[in-house]
Amino acid sequence: MMTMKNAIEVSHLTKKFNDKIAVNDVSFNVKQGEVFGLLGPNGAGKTTTLRMITTLLKSSSGTVKIFGHDTASEGKLARSMFGLTGQYASVDEDISARENLMIFSRLNGLSRIASKKRTEELLEEFSLVNSADKSLKNFSGGMRRRLDLAVSLITRPVLIFLDEPTTGLDPRTRTQMWETIRNLVKQGSTIVLTTQYLDEADQLADRVAVIDHGKLIKIGTPQELKQQIGGTSLSFTVNDLEQINSVTKLVTDKLGAKVSVAGQRLSTNLSDIDQLSNLLSSFRQNKIMINDLTVQEPSLDDVFMNLTVGKN
Repeated sequence: MMTMKNAIEVSHLTKKFNDKIAVNDVSFNVKQGEVFGLLGPNGAGKTTTLRMITTLLKSSSGTVKIFGHDTASEGKLARSMFGLTGQYASVDEDISARENLMIFSRLNGLSRIASKKRTEELLEEFSLVNSADKSLKNFSGGMRRRLDLAVSLITRPVLIFLDEPTTGLDPRTRTQMWETIRNLVKQGSTIVLTTQYLDEADQLADRVAVIDHGKLIKIGTPQELKQQIGGTSLSFTVNDLEQINSVTKLVTDKLGAKVSVAGQRLSTNLSDIDQLSNLLSSFRQNKIMINDLTVQEPSLDDVFMNLTVGKN
């Protein structure tokens, strides 16, 4: 059942192109106020899913509700509640940022006075004041992307769709865009983000859905997904070669986990980081000397590879 805690409800969404199934029976909810990430390799179906949710593409079957409003029967009302920023700018490159924002403000129904006020607000918010009257042909990729996002926010939508918003941007500009997205959430926006950059989803998303071959294969918080593939990895070197067997047994008994041995290097997984202090205490009690200790949480890259590589 739809509740006011959900901004979006996607139910059994499917899209076929002739005999090819691009999106296969996908269902998920997006909560109000969260950043929800759609992850998947190129061709996985994430952008097709986004296009159906935002009414740019008609689904073959299934339903989408935006704040309780069915996009098929109440399309105009549903569309009025969100903003959409695509991978490529939809603005006119032959005119300035200020002129673009004025035009789109008027197209969105604002009066001339209100359009001028909103344009100034957005130029300031997206650090475009100094370049406001330059032709977009002189804009960098990051400046164009910020302008495109500004255009999508003219009507202050409570729900914002970002389709790969940082594709092709340099690291500094990507970081600036991340900060902009965080600020939008602080102001009460709900964000749906599609991305190929797993570090981006790890940094921004409250929950992520992994899509591959058109199917939703896993959904959860980044931390939950990381834990599902084995938890935190631990590796270290045992100083005394003759202690390898006894250390291996001790680690296995203490952690209940499989231990890999390569020479004097041991590797295993921690189900809880608190296990580490207990293990180190046991090493001291048994006069076991180790060095080169590394503790590393799995990344979303690890999750992604584990869930998608070689899967059909």
